Amino acid sequence: MSSERLIYLPLGGAGEIGMNAYVYGYGPENEERLILVDLGVTFSDMETSPGVDLIFPDLTWLMANKHRLEAIFITHGHEDHVGAVGHFWEQLGAPVYARAFTAALARHKMADRGQPEEVVKTVSAWPEVTKAGPFSVGFLPVSHSIPESAGLVIDCPAGRVIHSGDFKLDETPVVGEPFDPELWADVCKDGVKALVCDSTNVFSTAPGRSEATVGPEIEKLILSAPQMIAATTFASNVARVKTLAEAGERAGRSICLMGRAMRRMIEAAIQTGVLDSFPKVISPEDARAVPRENLMLIVTGSQGERRAASAQLARGKYNGLTMKEGDMFLFSSKTIPGNERGVIRIMNQFSEMGVDIVDDANGHFHVSGHANRPDLERLQDIVKPQMVIPNHGEHRHLRAHAKLSNERGRASVLAVNGTMVDLTGDEPRVCGFVETGRTYLDGAIKIGALDGIVRDRIRMALNGHLIVTVILDEDDEPLGEAWCEMKGLPELGRSNAPLLEVLEEDLTQFLGRASEKTLTSDDKIEQELRRIARNTCNDEIGKKPEVTVIVSRMS
Repeated sequence: MSSERLIYLPLGGAGEIGMNAYVYGYGPENEERLILVDLGVTFSDMETSPGVDLIFPDLTWLMANKHRLEAIFITHGHEDHVGAVGHFWEQLGAPVYARAFTAALARHKMADRGQPEEVVKTVSAWPEVTKAGPFSVGFLPVSHSIPESAGLVIDCPAGRVIHSGDFKLDETPVVGEPFDPELWADVCKDGVKALVCDSTNVFSTAPGRSEATVGPEIEKLILSAPQMIAATTFASNVARVKTLAEAGERAGRSICLMGRAMRRMIEAAIQTGVLDSFPKVISPEDARAVPRENLMLIVTGSQGERRAASAQLARGKYNGLTMKEGDMFLFSSKTIPGNERGVIRIMNQFSEMGVDIVDDANGHFHVSGHANRPDLERLQDIVKPQMVIPNHGEHRHLRAHAKLSNERGRASVLAVNGTMVDLTGDEPRVCGFVETGRTYLDGAIKIGALDGIVRDRIRMALNGHLIVTVILDEDDEPLGEAWCEMKGLPELGRSNAPLLEVLEEDLTQFLGRASEKTLTSDDKIEQELRRIARNTCNDEIGKKPEVTVIVSRMS
C-alpha cells in the first residue's frame, strides 16, 4: 500500500463566501508537494472591522510550508479569488498561472503592490496542462459572471480531481465561453475521484437562468425612462456591462462608464480578446453636454461601497454629473448578504432626490453567476465523481450540499477552513486540522485578527476614549492635579456638571490619599486611575470608556 496521499485543505472560502484559498497536496504524510488554488480577499465593514481596508485568509500554515509549494492557480478574476495575489506573493514565492483575462488582472494586482508581473504566467484552456510537482493542472472553461472562468482538472498519481471554481451552466452567456457539457463529460469519462464544488446557490431550487435573458428586459426599461438613466452592476461582470451598454446604445443614448474598476475591466477584456466589440463610450466631461434624456451612465458600486461612483452620485455629484428628480437608477445586481445596509442607504439618498429606483426584486434585470440546486445535480451527473467536497459557501451551504450529494449516492464531507481531508481512499476522510483565521490589511500593513488592534478600535467606537495624565516629582508626590482629555464622550453627566471636571476631581482626590507604596509604582497608579476613571464615567454617563493613563516622573 502506498504511503503517499492526496489531501485537500481549505484556508479560506469554506464556511464563508469570500477570500478563497484552497490547498491540494500529494506525497508522503507531512511532506506532500502542494499547489494553491485561488488567493482572494473579502471586504471589511464598519461594524466588525472598522478602519480595515481588506481581509485575507490566514496563510500562516502555507507560508511555513512554502518550500513545498509548487504553484498557484487562479480560476477567475473576481476579487475573492485573485485579490490577494499581490499582497502574498512575496511570502509564497511560487509561480502564478491563469488564463489571459485573469492573468491581466493578476498582473495589475502585482504591479499595484510593487511585485514582479512576470511571475504571472498565461495559460490556455484545456487540453493544455501545466506541470507542478506531482500535479498536472488544466483549465476547463465554464460560464460564470466574469469572462474566462475555469474549473480545474487536477491530476496526480492518486487520481483526477475536478475543482469546479465558481460556475453556472449557461450555454448562452453573451460574453465568454458557454458551458460545454460534452467537453466536461469527455474530460470525466475515465473516472473522477473527487468533485470539489461551488455551493453558493444550493438553496435555490429553480434551474439557473441564462445571461441572454436579461438584455431584452433591460432594453425595455431603458426605452421607458423619460430622463437620464444610470445603472450599476458588478464591474467584473463584463457580459452585463456590455448588455447594459448595448441596450442604452439601441435606445439612442450616449454611454458613459464611471468608476476605475469598470473601465479597467472593459479595457482588460478588449486587450485580451474577450470582447471583440463594445459600444462607443464618452468621457464624464463630454457627458455633461449631452441632453439628459440621451444619456446613460454605467457606474460602479452595486454593493453600496462608499467610495464607488453610485455612492458619490447619491451624495450629490460625481465627475461633475448629478442625478435629478425624474431620473432612473437601476441595480442590475444582487445584493451580497451583509451589504444590505449600504445599498439601502444609497437607495434612500436617491429617493430623497426624486430619482426612481429599480432593483432586481422581480428577477428581470439580473441572473446569478452561480449554479442553483438543479444545476449542481446536473453537474454531478456529468462528472460522476466518486466523492463530492462542497466549498465556496457558508456552513449552511456546505452542509446542505454534502447532504444533497449523500442523497445522490456519493460520499461527501463537510470541510470548513482548516480541515485537512484525505482524498486517497474510496471515501473522504478528515485527517487533521490547521489553525486558520483572518488577516487584516490595515492601512499599509497586515495585522492578525487576534492582535487586539481592531478589537480596541471597536471598543473605542462603542465606549469612547479617555486620556489621564499625572506628573509626580522626585519625591513621588503628585505635582499639581490630574488632567484628562476626552474623545467620543458627552460633555455633561448625570450630575449636570462637566464630565471632565468630575473626572479630574475624583482622580486628584485619589492622588491626594494614595499610599507611598502606590505612588512609587507606575503599574499600581495606572491600575487605580483607570479603575476610578471608568467607575466615574459609568456613574455619570452609563459607559466605561477605554482609558489610557500617562504617568510622568520628574527626575
